[in-house]
Amino acid sequence: MASNRMQAEAARLRAQEKFAKAANREKDALTERDKAFAAVISKTAGLRSLRLAKEAADKEAADKAASEKEASGKKASGKKPGKRAPADNSLPDSTDAARSATPS
Repeated sequence: MASNRMQAEAARLRAQEKFAKAANREKDALTERDKAFAAVISKTAGLRSLRLAKEAADKEAADKAASEKEASGKKASGKKPGKRAPADNSLPDSTDAARSATPS
């Protein structure tokens, strides 16, 4: 009977060791996941700050260009003068419509 108790105790110890190893692996996996998550957050924050700095620089450049255009007296609308839309010849001439409407 003593050997049965020793076998049971040995099995219990092996099970506890396996459980402890599994818990350690899970803890290590969570630590690695947290590190990866922190790296993504850090990278995203850096990219966001770069984007905001670029947007501010672009806005400043656009404001400077607009003030220079106003100072030089040019239009700030961006339209080129002299460009006209092509004539639409698909509509009937008013004299053609008058001739077809009167009986001959």
